[in-house]
Amino acid sequence: MATRIVFSPRLPSDVMDIGRPLLPPGFEMIEADPGTPEFYAALQDAEFFLGSPRAGMGNEFFRSASKLRLVQLISAGYDRVDIEAARKAKVPVANNGGSNAVSVAEHTILLMLAVFKKLVWLHNNVVAGTWRTADFATTRLYEAEGKTLGIVGLGNIGKKVARRAASFDMNIQYYDVLRLTEDQEDALGVRFVLFNELLRTSDVVTFHVPLNDSTRGMMSTREFALMKPTAILLNTCRGPVVDENALHEALKSRRILAAGLDVMMEEPPKPKHPLFSLDNVTITPHAAGPTWDHRVKGFRNGFDNIARVARGDRPLWVIPELRDLLT
Repeated sequence: MATRIVFSPRLPSDVMDIGRPLLPPGFEMIEADPGTPEFYAALQDAEFFLGSPRAGMGNEFFRSASKLRLVQLISAGYDRVDIEAARKAKVPVANNGGSNAVSVAEHTILLMLAVFKKLVWLHNNVVAGTWRTADFATTRLYEAEGKTLGIVGLGNIGKKVARRAASFDMNIQYYDVLRLTEDQEDALGVRFVLFNELLRTSDVVTFHVPLNDSTRGMMSTREFALMKPTAILLNTCRGPVVDENALHEALKSRRILAAGLDVMMEEPPKPKHPLFSLDNVTITPHAAGPTWDHRVKGFRNGFDNIARVARGDRPLWVIPELRDLLT
């Protein structure tokens, strides 16, 4: 009898066509949308869950999947999973093993350059019929070379951002609760600083941390007050890491120069969100991760980890809060 994987939520058929051929022998994969009768029926005999976290992945989910051995996410974020419910059920939760790290790192560099070069503003001027009539003394464009990049969170994505930023001849510093060894820092070309020091001395501050109690709202009024008035803020991790009211005030008052965001507190944001009225913010719709290339990596990592557990090995990439379940 084939070992059952429940995949949820359903993705467009073109995306699922990437994953289905990668399904390992001896497994069956049932696709169902979360919360539906089909979903709960499929969970009854499922040993593995594969997919993206959704609201409701709590006690009812784990009670319905009494045979579950692993929740394997194809996303990096796991804030929609009820960690205590998973602990109670003794089911480890693993994220995507960095399968979206390249795409998010590239998007971070994209946002940095778009903000420095005012890409969106220039494009809108051109299509509106204005061709290079701006006052370049007041509408200032900037280069990345020689600027100091401060990376908050030096995991898979943060490290890839550092490597790409190095090609722009930037000075790179980082803050993380888990510091690298000196040899690792030298190999990557980064320097460790404390969080407040990073905010005071960086020209670009970029966030690559998970959303949890210690990171929620970690960037607020006090932190913006520490930044240079010429600095920019980038956020491609989770919206609630940054206090949007404090960000709006910092941008509106020119406390900081600009911001580039791929995530927001509420997604999608409400129409006429206060940030939309500002000319010094560039926003993309949580689109950094799901590139077409990433889909292959996400399925491959997910199936590989599931196969590891099925043959009795320890899973990779278990989230920090549940790693004690492996001991």
